[in-house]
Amino acid sequence: MAHLQGHAHGHTHSHSHGPSSGSSDYPKINHGPGAKWIKHLTKDRLGTFNGGHFSDVNLSSVLYVHRIDNQENIKLEVWSAPGLSKPSFEEAMKQKFRPAKKGESFGPSWTNHWWKVSLTIPSYWQQYERVQFEFDPGCEAMIFTKDGTPLQGITGGWGGDRRVEHIIPRNAIKGGKYEIVIESSCNGMFGVPWNGDTIAPPDMNRYFQLASADLVVVNMEAWKLLWDFQTLRELADSLPGNTSLQNKALVAANAIMNEFDKEDPLSISRARKLAEDVFGEAWDEKGDKIYKEGPPKAQIWGIGHCHIDTAWLWPYRVTQQKVARSWSTQVDLMDRYPEHRFTCSQAQQYKWLEQVFIPSSFRAREGEDHRWQIPPSRGSWVENDSNMPSGEALARQFIFGQRYFESRFGVRCKTAWLPDSFGLTGALPQLIRLADMDYFFTQKLSWYIYIRNSFPHSTFNWVGIDGTQVLCHMTPVDTYTAQATVGDVNKGITNHKNLESSDISLLVFGNGDGGGGPLAKMLENLRRIRATGNQSRDIPPVIMGHSVDEFFDAIAKDSGAGSKLPNWSGELYLEFHRGTYTSHGSIKKGNRKSEILLRDVEVLATLASLYNHHKPDYVYPNERINDCWEKVLLNQLLPGSAIGMVYEDAEKLYAEVRKEGETLIEEAFKAIFPPSTSVSDPVFKTKEGGDLIGYNTTFHPRRDIVEVPLVGRALWLRSQILQTSKDGTVGLALMECPTAGGVAYGTGMNADCMPVSAVRAGADQFILKNAAVELTIYGGRITRLYDVALERQLIPEGESGGLVIFDDRPNYWDAWDVEIHHLEKFKKLHFENVSVVDEGPLRASLKAEVRYGQSYIDVLISLDAIPASFKKGSRSLFRFDAKVDWHQRHEFLKFELPLDIHNDNATYETQWGHVQRPTHKNTTWDMAKFEVCGHKYADLSEYGYGVAILSESKYGFSCRGNVLRISLLRGATAPDAEQDQGKHEFSWAVLPHQGHFLESDVPIAGILFNSPLYVRLLDEAYVVRLMHLKPSFSVEGAPNVFLETVKRGLDDDFTHEAASPTVVLRLYEAYGGHGKVTFKIASRIPVVKAVITNLLEDELEELNLNRSEDQSFALPLEFHGFEVKTLKLTLGDSCSLPKRESWVIVEKPRV
Repeated sequence: MAHLQGHAHGHTHSHSHGPSSGSSDYPKINHGPGAKWIKHLTKDRLGTFNGGHFSDVNLSSVLYVHRIDNQENIKLEVWSAPGLSKPSFEEAMKQKFRPAKKGESFGPSWTNHWWKVSLTIPSYWQQYERVQFEFDPGCEAMIFTKDGTPLQGITGGWGGDRRVEHIIPRNAIKGGKYEIVIESSCNGMFGVPWNGDTIAPPDMNRYFQLASADLVVVNMEAWKLLWDFQTLRELADSLPGNTSLQNKALVAANAIMNEFDKEDPLSISRARKLAEDVFGEAWDEKGDKIYKEGPPKAQIWGIGHCHIDTAWLWPYRVTQQKVARSWSTQVDLMDRYPEHRFTCSQAQQYKWLEQVFIPSSFRAREGEDHRWQIPPSRGSWVENDSNMPSGEALARQFIFGQRYFESRFGVRCKTAWLPDSFGLTGALPQLIRLADMDYFFTQKLSWYIYIRNSFPHSTFNWVGIDGTQVLCHMTPVDTYTAQATVGDVNKGITNHKNLESSDISLLVFGNGDGGGGPLAKMLENLRRIRATGNQSRDIPPVIMGHSVDEFFDAIAKDSGAGSKLPNWSGELYLEFHRGTYTSHGSIKKGNRKSEILLRDVEVLATLASLYNHHKPDYVYPNERINDCWEKVLLNQLLPGSAIGMVYEDAEKLYAEVRKEGETLIEEAFKAIFPPSTSVSDPVFKTKEGGDLIGYNTTFHPRRDIVEVPLVGRALWLRSQILQTSKDGTVGLALMECPTAGGVAYGTGMNADCMPVSAVRAGADQFILKNAAVELTIYGGRITRLYDVALERQLIPEGESGGLVIFDDRPNYWDAWDVEIHHLEKFKKLHFENVSVVDEGPLRASLKAEVRYGQSYIDVLISLDAIPASFKKGSRSLFRFDAKVDWHQRHEFLKFELPLDIHNDNATYETQWGHVQRPTHKNTTWDMAKFEVCGHKYADLSEYGYGVAILSESKYGFSCRGNVLRISLLRGATAPDAEQDQGKHEFSWAVLPHQGHFLESDVPIAGILFNSPLYVRLLDEAYVVRLMHLKPSFSVEGAPNVFLETVKRGLDDDFTHEAASPTVVLRLYEAYGGHGKVTFKIASRIPVVKAVITNLLEDELEELNLNRSEDQSFALPLEFHGFEVKTLKLTLGDSCSLPKRESWVIVEKPRV
């Protein structure tokens, strides 16, 4: 405690030499007051040592030796790019720059400004350890060399992410001249929120002032003392209880304050020496070698990271700049801190660097010298939402990511990395393992609302819906943007929930969300924390210099390959941000439509590339398809919680995908069929002959009612039409595809069709009905949903279904959250001005209007004469097509049905399977699932019967008690003030079904509801031949196994005369049980080899090719519940195949 007295001496020493005088080291007389302290006051004192009221006399006063900002030493020139343009370095350097000076303001928001900086460095500054240029534009910036090599990022302002210093190289200091180029961008790390609240909409007219453009000599010894002191203070503040180390750190920090004298430069070195009582003698001289000393096993593994949302409070183009700034800064830090490892997780961001910034010199800096220090993790294209993308889209995230990283780094990722997704589907473990990864890192589940529902594990085996496991670590530090403080390090152990199984934690540190990454002070702090850990067991030892994969390898080894770890089965549901399933409905629709469009493109393009008699030069458009997929994958930042600019960009990308996808489909049809025309093509109206056909891109037999325009010369088609609209402009045709995929052809009203009717039964009562089901609207509400065959009323007496509006005022996160209390305040809306539009017999329809507030909702409710699927006993569905002009804010539109059905769980589709969630509130875990994510259906069933709601573009559902709901529109105002305002078109359907969900056709109906036929006009002569054509691929033997994807192989040679093409097919089990199937391949496809692969198409198991009686190839396959299989077929020469007179045989497969 002697240090507490500083320079004051309170002891008077007296020496006695008698034989009984005792120890000569312990004085007999004591005249001093003693060294007792008031601990909390001493701790409070530490806050006065840097900055604040005493900055003129404390350590802040000596951090800089010299600072100049005159025009003799600092020459600034600027060019402001016009509008919101983002010119390249080369383009900017061609412009005319004007003189600029410190204090000028630049803007408005999102604009870019280029600076030429010429520095003249005083010769006597060569004596100093460090000279730096301090550039603070108040916003973000990037420093380049004169030839365009990115050097580092700048974060202006005075936040915790401030980084405004640029260290001038020694050779420039010696030469006295230094020139750089800077691009500043008028946005902060978190965009430009108009009122300072992070999630507020952007201020589009913000200006930023150049607050600093100074040449500075840094007192490095004083800065090192500052870092010493900060670590000591963190030890004193963060360590719990009254430990020896905590007190020792407080003593040392207090002694440093007593030792420091701003008038005595040598006092800084003496003060630093005092810190060695905690850090160890001469610890600083060891540099990064400090991690080689101390305990042989470290408990905290540090890895630098810079989480950058690919778009959020800034648009995509700003993200590109954020990536370059952040990563170049990390390369700079690696030069200074050899132990630093920095993990990057998104292949798209790497590609942006290549496309936008790469001068090759950037690649040289970042790739050649530091590739081993910047290991990629995640293995996916972007850090995507994992709730709403389809199974195939999630697979493509991994496929595109892994192939990109392997092509650039020569290795694949072993760790999937998704720290910021708002919940994690139970389908992920299987997909992660199929993408050749074993490990998974996440963090977001630490954001729980219900305090009792704290997720129980930190390190565990996550077991997916199919039984596949992945080793998962959810950092106990509870953040992916840790600041590398003592508190962070200590929390890695004190908050670890599985220390009995694994006692190591990952410390993911660095500024993030908006980029930035680790700062030098973080790396300095970690060195000091490690030095402390080498001296004391009161703080966990930290290790640096290793990758995330190595961290997981250590867990796997220590846990006996996971055998000592706990398990978590099923989805990782986030009890937060549930409103994101609905926010920005147009983006959800763009995603769903694009996913299905690209599936159809690949199916048709694959067939066209193999059978192209009508277009011999057709080549599978692999690059164009991949380009579309990259846009869709990029856009899978689906929560709807970004600023409006992001969705303007996303809408453009979806429009590009839609245009290109439709073009690719038309090209494929031209290769597959003789000249044919889509009914949506204006040319169709000029045709005078032919037959209507449909093409079924799903692999389920189906019967559809399709709309055909009866205008122009197309009036002759009336003979193929079974029902006509009242105005005569639209006809309805019945088409049937009895096989699994392929051509559907027109047919008449079959015996099993159920003619429909729509009638007005009273002043305010309307009925839609066929022989299977009936729906009644009375008083503007759905009062009756009736199974005619079973004579069962499905809506309880006195209750009604329909549209309902809920108050939607989250506690804070506006676009993100819907709170449980929103269910307490609602208004049931009534259909008005109901009228009969179509009376049958093929389709009956009612038109209804809803006027609420400033919004208009028009709904067309239809019932068809056909069942939802070919399954025996399938019922017809009631389709709701809505056109909405939405102008409500902080109100939530849903559709609900109260049902006379009881079950403790409802069923929702997830990626390649389904998940059950509670309908009750037994526990807070159950209560939390009041709003959940589903894909194409949500179902409430009991023994014998059930009802499903089908969706074609919505993802939010709920089932509380017996009320099943689908969420339709929200109206949040932050961070997009205009979220969902305006016009929308979307559909949903109600499907009653006999039998429990597991006995139903709901999954098939959901697929067909989302995948309409492609209707075309074809020459009559070819239709007859098509009717006898067997499908190229089919699944027989088990109705629970679905074929989802057909495409060409990843490594095929996509040229006209390529040899040995491959076809890749993805199948999955949809109901959660086992299934034995025979996979049939048409005899016209010359298969020579069939193998099971993973998602990356690595061959795992070769299958025996057998011929069936009809000469098709037959492959026996076995599935367990929700299993996904990828099958790769290698094709050979078709010459040996038997010749047939089918039109298809003429079209030889290209080999």
